[in-house]
Amino acid sequence: MVDNFTQPPAGRSANNPYAEELTAAGVPPEMHDWLGRHGIGRLTVKMGITFSEMSAERMVASMPVAGNEQVAGILHGGAHLVLAETLGSFAAGIHAGPGRHALGIEISATHHRSISAGTVTGTATAIHLGRTLTTHEVVMTDEEGRRLSTARITNLIRDAR
Repeated sequence: MVDNFTQPPAGRSANNPYAEELTAAGVPPEMHDWLGRHGIGRLTVKMGITFSEMSAERMVASMPVAGNEQVAGILHGGAHLVLAETLGSFAAGIHAGPGRHALGIEISATHHRSISAGTVTGTATAIHLGRTLTTHEVVMTDEEGRRLSTARITNLIRDAR
């Protein structure tokens, strides 16, 4: 998986410098080795994204609206895409497995309704998990389960260099 990874914080163990970050984001301990060298990424941390399910077939995470609004006071459309790309790319990275990584090559979204407070939950569901491409549909909902947006992300799977 490729992302804008953070640098290890000073004084952290070289073994897993992001253990605290991963735990705070809801990443299960069995995934710490996979993400231990890079963490979850600066933008993911800034957006307040926390994970509740992590697999190639289904990835679920939430983020607050607060701090991610546009000037009109509603969740920024780009925030929907950040959540969708995070979910789809992480799921594709899990599917890729060791020695391979996922590169996002396409993302699109349709916004169905706005939200001005609360929490948004994204659920990425695999549409295609192939040897070289993955595609996920990501549905963002509010706390009442109403659909806010629908995104589709495709990742290219490549061998790590």
